[in-house]
Amino acid sequence: MNKKIEAAVGNNIRILREQKKFTQEILAAKLQVNGCDITRSAVAKIEVGQRHLYPDEIILIRKILGVSYEDIFNVKEELF
Repeated sequence: MNKKIEAAVGNNIRILREQKKFTQEILAAKLQVNGCDITRSAVAKIEVGQRHLYPDEIILIRKILGVSYEDIFNVKEELF
């Protein structure tokens, strides 16, 4: 796995979360209500690229934040 890409995707999620005025705790709670077993700490690790994202988490994050997959995965090509 490319750590730079993971960090960039995590940063995108952080920015999108903050635009919705959600705390990490709120995002984690909304994910939990939708059946995703995740903690605030795990959300924090995702946002800094220290934890991998699972497909179900990506789908729910996109739905909860009301964004596109492109918004989440918008990374600079030089990271590849």
